[in-house]
Amino acid sequence: MKKQYNAPYIERNSTGTINKFAHKSVVTHQDKIAGARVSDLLKEFGSPLFVFSELSMRQAYRHLVQTMLMKYPNTEISWSYKTNYLGAVCSIYHQEGAKAEVVSGMEYEMAKKLGIKGTDIIFNGPGKRKHELLTAMQEGARIHIDHLDELYLIEQLADETDIIPDVAIRVNMDTGIYPLWTRFGFNYENGEAYRTIQRLFMGKKMKLKGLHAHIGTFVADASAYYWAAQKLLILAQRIVDDFGIAVEYIDLGGGFASKNPLHEQYTPGEFSTPSFDQYATAIGNAFNESSFVREHAPRLIMETGRVLVDEAGYLISTVLAKKNLPTGERAVILDAGVNTNITARWYKQKVTPTRAFPGTYLNTIFYGPLCMNIDVIRPAIPFPDLRYGDAVIISPVGAYNVTQWMQFIEYRPAVVLISETGKPELIRDREELCDVNHREFIPEHLRVL
Repeated sequence: MKKQYNAPYIERNSTGTINKFAHKSVVTHQDKIAGARVSDLLKEFGSPLFVFSELSMRQAYRHLVQTMLMKYPNTEISWSYKTNYLGAVCSIYHQEGAKAEVVSGMEYEMAKKLGIKGTDIIFNGPGKRKHELLTAMQEGARIHIDHLDELYLIEQLADETDIIPDVAIRVNMDTGIYPLWTRFGFNYENGEAYRTIQRLFMGKKMKLKGLHAHIGTFVADASAYYWAAQKLLILAQRIVDDFGIAVEYIDLGGGFASKNPLHEQYTPGEFSTPSFDQYATAIGNAFNESSFVREHAPRLIMETGRVLVDEAGYLISTVLAKKNLPTGERAVILDAGVNTNITARWYKQKVTPTRAFPGTYLNTIFYGPLCMNIDVIRPAIPFPDLRYGDAVIISPVGAYNVTQWMQFIEYRPAVVLISETGKPELIRDREELCDVNHREFIPEHLRVL
């Protein structure tokens, strides 16, 4: 019997030149995630499949904490629930010592269900309901006030309950990052934040414990945190001078960038993303220069999410079909689309084959299975020829996908955690039809069966 001919190939692992944008055109394969074989994971849990590395998450958290403490020893980390609120993922960071930062009543309930005390919860967000604020006040959560209506509502609840809550004021400002996030909090430059603090003290219904800023998301310029910290510390000193009250903490929010390059970036994220040390140095410099810090030593709080979990997350997806496009490019249709991996809309995620492939490369566009033209997982990149049933790994995908995914056209996939011992643990099961429609009701006159 004649054997099938396979063209010879060479797979370079570390050598080779780069183009003018610092990209290598060589595609290397990866057949394991955190020590677990991709083929075994697919056989047990199916495709598509989210996979998270517990070791990677713990190492990232410890690295960040150590780096921040070296620059400012009175630092506290709060895990950002909106980044990824799978219970197993949140529990890892809480075991490591992180407190909880939530932006809704739903996320507040999630943190409480995992055993987090109200006093260890920071309650952010512009949409806090009255009953949610009441719960937070009763349980001693730190409430960060976003607008005047919220301030008035807290005063009303304080009158009704005789509770004097601990609060912070969220401040927005110009730090050189655009567009400015002026929607949230009170503006620094036009004096709105200071006037709000005056109003808060006049009401005598709450204790001002902190100042908070969250300047944006995926902030790739570490110096922006220097200016944010400096402005909050100047405001803190003014509060001492005018009212005789020193806030206990400065909360600089989150926004640290992961190594996921944006679509408009030319350079890979490994080169363009600031390191933990660069972020920490920018913040530490502002604190070291501050007379308020020297006299009052406030706690520094970071509400970190993306940078801790993004690189720990992978999405295994299987080829459903391929076709040639009129442009001369190849189209590959995967079983995971933007309903599952929504961050593909913003990031040039890496697509990696799970076995070595012979033959030449061809510019390949990776699409999902949705009947929508926007369902693009990765624009054209040089890639070897794939076949039906081949698996690829999409990464990094750990941040914001399992909080923003949706039941659109396809069910949401299973999620697996690779433990520190290398054991795959199912942390969220694959959905079925009952998960989609179990809260629906069909009136009797509309029933077909």
